[in-house]
Amino acid sequence: MTQTSLSFLKGHGTENDFVIVPDPDNAVDLTPAAVARLCDRRAGIGGDGVLHVVRSAAHPEAAHMAGEAEWFMDYRNSDGSIAEMCGNGVRVFARYLEHAGHAEPGDLAVATRGGVKHVHLDKSGDVTVSMGSAALPDEQVTVVVGDRAWPARNVNMGNPHAVAFVESLDHAGKLLEAPRCSPAEVYPDGVNVEFVVDRGPRHVAMRVHERGSGETRSCGTGACAVAVAAIRRDGLDPAATGAPVTYTVDLPGGTLYITEHPDGRIDMTGPAVIVAAGEFDPSWLKETAFA
Repeated sequence: MTQTSLSFLKGHGTENDFVIVPDPDNAVDLTPAAVARLCDRRAGIGGDGVLHVVRSAAHPEAAHMAGEAEWFMDYRNSDGSIAEMCGNGVRVFARYLEHAGHAEPGDLAVATRGGVKHVHLDKSGDVTVSMGSAALPDEQVTVVVGDRAWPARNVNMGNPHAVAFVESLDHAGKLLEAPRCSPAEVYPDGVNVEFVVDRGPRHVAMRVHERGSGETRSCGTGACAVAVAAIRRDGLDPAATGAPVTYTVDLPGGTLYITEHPDGRIDMTGPAVIVAAGEFDPSWLKETAFA
């Protein structure tokens, strides 16, 4: 399909930033190379990922969810790879739907590769996403950076995480490359790695290396994984206590509030902002293989 221009928006959730590509009919072929170019911070728009906005009925991976969620978040990492879920991305995706007139403040459903996510758009500006429940695989995992190693909690939020509690966030290093996780076969498709320190009661801070994106300013599913790991470490499992528990999670780009309920449901609350909109230059589009 030949196109001479394509609309885009830019948004972020706690500085986890995204290029938003509205494409209701799934007419745009977003190749991995095109996604990587879009996310390039020098040669492109710049972002931690792409939110491809498609009607669920128009996408083969989401058609079965169309009865529950009209819109599908076809999420791509900044290297062009496909991801199951992105928590901050869902919040920004929902904010875009409101911005475009496809949703009103209140409740809505968003289809993702990690299932249908239920979202609440607050008039105050915050967005709450029901992230589902966490899976806690039994495999023992070790995270290694340089000459330091830590035991890590294996948490799956629809995508895989290895959560390591450390003495200082500086021990994570520059995170230019993915930290080594062993045994490697636990994460055959790669893993998001979180480094966590305590800030106070039910209050932690983290850094994250996101699979396919490198270190990012924020990671919503990572914040959820961190809260789940901290809740278990602190002996506050809501399934055992019968009471929900909320942790404050500080990230380089801001703060998220994560609540786990006795039935396992996890809610994530934080801001989501649309900051710009425009169109791609036709000649640049041709270079990105859209034309």
